[in-house]
Amino acid sequence: MKKIYNLLLSVVFVSFFLGSCDYLDIAPNETATEEDAFASEQAALNYLYSCYSFMPAYQNSHTFIGYAGDEIVSCFNGEPIKLYFQGGYTSGNIGNVDATYSNMYKGIRQCYLLKKNIASVPGLSEDKINDYANQADFLIAYYHSVLMQHYGPVILVKELPDMNTSYEKMLPRSPYDECVDWVAEQFRIVSEKLPTERTGSSYGLATSVAAKALRARLLLYAASPLFNGNSEYYSDFVNHDGTLLMSQTYSKEKYKVAADAALEAINFAESHGYRLYYAEDDAIGTTTYPYPADKTQRQLRLTYVDKNGSKEVLWANTRLEEMYSIQNKSIPFLSFGGGYGPSITMLERFYTENGLPIEQDPDYEYDKRFETTTLNDDIRGEGITLKLNAHREPRFYAWISFHNGFYECQTEKTVANGTAGTTYQVAMDRSNGKGLRWLTQYKKTDNSGKVNRGNNFSPTGYLNKKGVHPGAAARKSDNTPSLRYPLPIIRLGELYLDYAEACVGYGEADYVSEGMKKLNVIRGRAGVDPVLTAWAKAKDPLTDYSSTGIDGRLMQIVRQERMIELYMETHNFWDLRRWKLGAKYFGVYPKGLNVEATTNDEFFKVITMTSHIREFRTPANYLMPIPVDQVSNNPQMVQNPGY
Repeated sequence: MKKIYNLLLSVVFVSFFLGSCDYLDIAPNETATEEDAFASEQAALNYLYSCYSFMPAYQNSHTFIGYAGDEIVSCFNGEPIKLYFQGGYTSGNIGNVDATYSNMYKGIRQCYLLKKNIASVPGLSEDKINDYANQADFLIAYYHSVLMQHYGPVILVKELPDMNTSYEKMLPRSPYDECVDWVAEQFRIVSEKLPTERTGSSYGLATSVAAKALRARLLLYAASPLFNGNSEYYSDFVNHDGTLLMSQTYSKEKYKVAADAALEAINFAESHGYRLYYAEDDAIGTTTYPYPADKTQRQLRLTYVDKNGSKEVLWANTRLEEMYSIQNKSIPFLSFGGGYGPSITMLERFYTENGLPIEQDPDYEYDKRFETTTLNDDIRGEGITLKLNAHREPRFYAWISFHNGFYECQTEKTVANGTAGTTYQVAMDRSNGKGLRWLTQYKKTDNSGKVNRGNNFSPTGYLNKKGVHPGAAARKSDNTPSLRYPLPIIRLGELYLDYAEACVGYGEADYVSEGMKKLNVIRGRAGVDPVLTAWAKAKDPLTDYSSTGIDGRLMQIVRQERMIELYMETHNFWDLRRWKLGAKYFGVYPKGLNVEATTNDEFFKVITMTSHIREFRTPANYLMPIPVDQVSNNPQMVQNPGY
């Protein structure tokens, strides 16, 4: 699949258009450069691609802060997002990660410049002029939504900014609800103009399906506790003129608006051929990559990794996957990798095989989960492991590598004599000698163990498998992932969960019933029973959908489902914030197994990882800080609370 970002403009456009400026951190108008940029059809196409270059780097888990949730513990002490794992960021210390503020406003200006000049391109057809302008409008809305995700209320840029704006005329931040209304309307308008699908070299460009989906996500955020009547944190969050920036009054109707938008987006996508991914869509092929062999595990593992078979991805980031990607940081170690260990907190979120939380399943030995048992089957693992790893749902086995579990990937068998602690010996091959699946072990001198390394080891005694192609190769000769794919920005499965959450938040019986139908489809794809079927057997049974609202039991179930299904898809960092659960989950040390141990008795002890600092300041860390220079350079700007 051709990557549109391979065609981005080179350094000349970076130097001409990405310079800094005090107000909104945007570049001055370079007339000569604009003439060059729109001098031909190819130049205009390159300029359009450059408008996409400001998108957050989803493909780089080294820097993209969406990965800094509580799902995993990273061994890479030097990675830039460590600051965000730790909660140590301030308005004056945003490291080299959070260029979001300046980049989004630069991107917005770039898009307005395209709209201003696109009709002047010689020979460009009317259809292309309109399409390029519509894509620019889509990106303007998208970049605003990214700013809002980070900072809450923002400065709305509704037209090409005047670089000669005087200090007294600089814009203040708009109230959050006003931002939501404007951006949602921009998404709605442009969704009526864009095509429903882009293929070939245009894959990854804006579509009407993506616009509707992102609008639904935006409206769900707006209905969430952090933004919907949050007088607890934001009663004095005002502009200099006293304008309140965050609503003080809770509105249940916001959930209805979000639910309606999500259902509209789902129906629209499905009417145009998008659908959830199932094993029957498999275009990777069991002949070349036979593992996972279990049908349910396979469809879960390949949901968006299968770039040719999946119709679930509604919009994707098509930048080339980088050295510091999820795949490279998750694959078993040879010369690099093996450093993203799921936390015990995340592992405990996955359901039992009966589709219940582990503390609710009467068939699950919850109090004995950290004792050992023996597995001996071809779809879960073989050998001594924790009871925590037994009798779990298929998503656990599809996405988690544990001690004496399986990892489906390719690697080299460089140590044939069985020397411990260096690689995946022949004896560990569980793919009939083909080198496609491995038994993983995580004691210090085991094949996935720490040995004496300071990096490139699992700090928790587990490894992530989600987002790793089963054909990805952990080879010493590989400096980049061997099998790349467009990383989803939003997929249909998320919309199902958005809809369920919004319906339960709204609480009206007909909405709740319809929302839970979508959630049960996600559960069915994951190989577990519908909610009421499973929960009828729980220690504290749930027999109907009456416990609704943001504090009801049903919302807890919806949230747990979301945290499982969207594991490692950069939602956790934001979801726990918008639910006002940041202090509970981000303000505690992570836990894992004792990876320094060489015996089972010592290895299977759960330890608190006090060397991995985790702090969360309320209310400050619920929103990212506005960069300090932006506050000092704009007399109308106010900082987010707590900074």
